[in-house]
Amino acid sequence: MITTQRVWISPQAYERLQQELATLRRLSAAGALNGDTDENAAAVQRGWWNRIQQIHDLLVTAVVGEDPPDDGIAEPGMVVTIRYDDTGDIETFLLGIRGAEYGDLEVYSVQSPLGAAITGARPGQRRDYELPSGAVLSVTVLRAVPYGMHTAKGHEHAESR
Repeated sequence: MITTQRVWISPQAYERLQQELATLRRLSAAGALNGDTDENAAAVQRGWWNRIQQIHDLLVTAVVGEDPPDDGIAEPGMVVTIRYDDTGDIETFLLGIRGAEYGDLEVYSVQSPLGAAITGARPGQRRDYELPSGAVLSVTVLRAVPYGMHTAKGHEHAESR
């Protein structure tokens, strides 16, 4: 039996993805109707279909706007504030799906090195993660609040990197 991991996205991201999907389907249908057979048109068409499939797969598994519990645990749908232990820099970001969410709040997925390291952490817990270069960074989770609470209170976003 195959289980599909559910992913969290905001209602705004869900709406944007629905609009993008509709636009891509219209463009793709128009291209197919024109009967374009040249190589460049075919490559563009394949790109559209790949993006359509990507968006479709995301929307099928999406949990839309249901905030996780306000328990302080870093998990998808939480706005997390961390401190980079070596520099003292503070960063606030959404733990979510890159490519679905956008705006002035940085997004890290749970598959990213940082996202994977902090998932499940509580405030005060320190976690290490490896950068693609091989360097290891240590961070301390300072705060994790549900996205809906964060946006309702109008918190400040990432202060520094």
